[in-house]
Amino acid sequence: METSIRETAKNVDIAIEKALTKLAVPKEKVEIKIIDEGNKGIFGLIGNRDAIVEVFIKKTKADIAIEFLHEVTNSMGLSLKIEIIEEDSDDEQVALNLIGENLGILIGHRGSTLDSLQYLTSLVANKDVTDGYVRIVLDAEGYRDRRRKTLFQLAKRLAEKARTTGRKVVLEPMPPHERRIIHLALQEEKDIKTYSEGNEPYRKVIIVAN
Repeated sequence: METSIRETAKNVDIAIEKALTKLAVPKEKVEIKIIDEGNKGIFGLIGNRDAIVEVFIKKTKADIAIEFLHEVTNSMGLSLKIEIIEEDSDDEQVALNLIGENLGILIGHRGSTLDSLQYLTSLVANKDVTDGYVRIVLDAEGYRDRRRKTLFQLAKRLAEKARTTGRKVVLEPMPPHERRIIHLALQEEKDIKTYSEGNEPYRKVIIVAN
């Protein structure tokens, strides 16, 4: 699919319409550069000149995010494939999956590097906020799902410990999205209560038996 096209016509409006038809996109999805406004000439016969426009399809937030990630990972000597695993305009979220070798470098300790990269990618993708904010979510070959399952199992195990000992169980500091997993994993446990305390980045989940 072409992402830009140059068109000529008797006037600018006609040239733009021709370009939009060939690109098969609405006008709000493009950027327009007028190369030459044209000239009707004398009596419409002598010195007349067609208008020339160049029309570019605007990059989506996902396009910008993927370009940035390729730049970063290439500078690190990594050759990765980046695929869109979810693009939901209603929820204003784009989920991207990184595929390749040596992904441990990008994941970091318990996902810390991946979280930082996700934050930076979101900043870059949302630099222009006039067209709305889109949440960027990064994964690396299923790391997020594996981590979610690990935290879910941890929550169940520590909840049982709280029941058995009658003492509160204090987890180590976690980022907000991981604390949320712990809370959700135990929200149906009627005899278990969870809450968070402390300040970021040292905020912890507390598990107590009622």
